[in-house]
Amino acid sequence: MRSHYSAWNLLAAAPGHADWAPAWRDAEPKPRYDVVIIGGGGHGLATAYYLAKNHGIRNVAVVEKGWIGGGNTGRNTTIVRSNYLYPESARLYDFSVRLYEDLSRELNFNIMFSQRGIVTLAHSRHDLDNIARWANAMRFNGIDADVLDAAQVRTLAPRLNFDADARFPILGGFIQRRGGPARHDAVAWSYARAASALGVDIVQNCAVTGFVMQGERVAGVQTLRGGVAGEIRAEKVGAAVAGHSSVIAKMAGFTLPVTSYALQAMVSEPVKPVLDTVILSPAVGAYWSQSDKGEVVIGGALDHFPSYAQRGSFAVLQQVMAATTEMFPSFGRLRLLRQWAGIVDVVQDSSPIIGETPVPGLYINCGWGTGGFKAIPVGGWTLAHVLATGRNHELAEPFQLARFETGRLIDEAAAAGIAH
Repeated sequence: MRSHYSAWNLLAAAPGHADWAPAWRDAEPKPRYDVVIIGGGGHGLATAYYLAKNHGIRNVAVVEKGWIGGGNTGRNTTIVRSNYLYPESARLYDFSVRLYEDLSRELNFNIMFSQRGIVTLAHSRHDLDNIARWANAMRFNGIDADVLDAAQVRTLAPRLNFDADARFPILGGFIQRRGGPARHDAVAWSYARAASALGVDIVQNCAVTGFVMQGERVAGVQTLRGGVAGEIRAEKVGAAVAGHSSVIAKMAGFTLPVTSYALQAMVSEPVKPVLDTVILSPAVGAYWSQSDKGEVVIGGALDHFPSYAQRGSFAVLQQVMAATTEMFPSFGRLRLLRQWAGIVDVVQDSSPIIGETPVPGLYINCGWGTGGFKAIPVGGWTLAHVLATGRNHELAEPFQLARFETGRLIDEAAAAGIAH
């Protein structure tokens, strides 16, 4: 299957879907666009939507080598949160959470954002100290966070292993109550529909093979569609191709401080409701939630070797399964339904890059690591801003490539919760 949810049942019930679907399925490229966006995932589609909505730029094309939302957007674990340490990250991700909170109404499409909270567990005195520091940093940044004792965690997730001889005793944790899962395909399809309705062309099965150059400036993209090579001209090009950003950069003649890794996820067979919050354990490198279809969704750490294989390694799968049965003994009775991996860009300081590149006319949104899905709205908002105005959005200003020259890095690896 393309993802662990199906978008088609959403489309069947979407108001007016019969009118807008041909606009993205069958769009033919025009001779020239104001902006071409490479990547038809959440960030690319959100960028196109905000270009049209916020800036009135509708002569836009989104080109996608596969199908809409078929990359990382369809291979993530759907968690939205803003529990980061540094003020720059807190502002960025919490802006995204606020956009998510109103997205169903704005796009007239139910993205099923369920703010059931995300609980981060502490298993040792050292963990408790880190939890207190983490929660206090969030509060200083104006983001909700409540420290929990073991009894409060047990009330929220009674199926956790609270045995006295547990390998990872649960001593407490903290919760961001505004966090929770959204339906990933609904996010992609809602942005696609809204962008298409505003006049954006969405071209599927159209791989970018290079760039059209005018001197040193990017003036469009070279493509391959249905075995036929062609060019799509544009005033500006934006790239939102999580996992393959270094490939796009190489095509344009520069390098990024980015490495691509597989990030694993899996789901169980559907069961009745057993988990009504999101549980994250940094110590075991895994996290759990339950989808609206009843599947227990399980996420794990990165495979720590560069890879473009969308399956991950057996070693990490085994580690995550062992962690699951240790933390939730009753889950050991469940059957694993599907396992997959998305390919994520990890920047050296575990924070994104949003803005211009060394090549004039080319702008990029990359490096979100484990934070890509939760950042879809703000990633699109800020990339659209710089494409439309030529100036970085204030939220994106700290996340420029130039920080690797000045040394003003934003090392958020710890707040990812799952090891980068």
